[in-house]
Amino acid sequence: MMNKVVVDYRIDKEEKENLEALGYEVIICPPSKVLYDAVCGHPDMLMHIVDSKTIMVHKDMDKDFVHTLTTYGYNIIFSARPIEDTYPGDIALNAVNLSNLFMHNLNYTDDILLEAVKNKKLLKVKQGYTKCSTAIANKNAVITSDAGICKTLENEGLDVLMLPPGDIQLPGLNYGFIGGCCGLLREKLLAFYGDLNQYAYGKEVLNFLHKHNVEAVALRKGKLIDRGSILLLP
Repeated sequence: MMNKVVVDYRIDKEEKENLEALGYEVIICPPSKVLYDAVCGHPDMLMHIVDSKTIMVHKDMDKDFVHTLTTYGYNIIFSARPIEDTYPGDIALNAVNLSNLFMHNLNYTDDILLEAVKNKKLLKVKQGYTKCSTAIANKNAVITSDAGICKTLENEGLDVLMLPPGDIQLPGLNYGFIGGCCGLLREKLLAFYGDLNQYAYGKEVLNFLHKHNVEAVALRKGKLIDRGSILLLP
């Protein structure tokens, strides 16, 4: 069975074709009518992979999209509250979920999601756009531009590459986040919307990934662009 990834509906032709060439079925995340345009189709805002069998989606998610996920055998659960257009009502699902750790601004995490991950160690950070802000290389290595996330994960023994913000495109906003321009397709393969060689801190990222035996693949030519995390369906 072909592996599947969920991506923003604005993925371009080159990116989609490159994902398919790597052996992935590309599932389009439909936009929210509530969120502002810059992030309205970002999968990491609209859904959350809870575990290998369960996916959470926001309460008002497109019914056809939900049906598609159920046909693949996933148990779909809905957020307790509908998504809102302003912070913090837009961040309820935007958390980092590792094998034994769950990190978010826990004041605003969806109640049903918190219940679903209660067996994990819960880490509280101030950054509400936690998943957007965190690129996961593996369960022990991440990249971020957020000092709070960096400190929290280093305290848990993870190797963290801390980068300055900026130089990632996000149409409609000043810049995007490192976690929102990539996604782990499989162990040791991290795909980017754009070319790290055209990123101001690309050399640092490539060196960090090399240290952890992770290969970076560019899905398109040009600068990095934040389309929301590429979510691999387990």
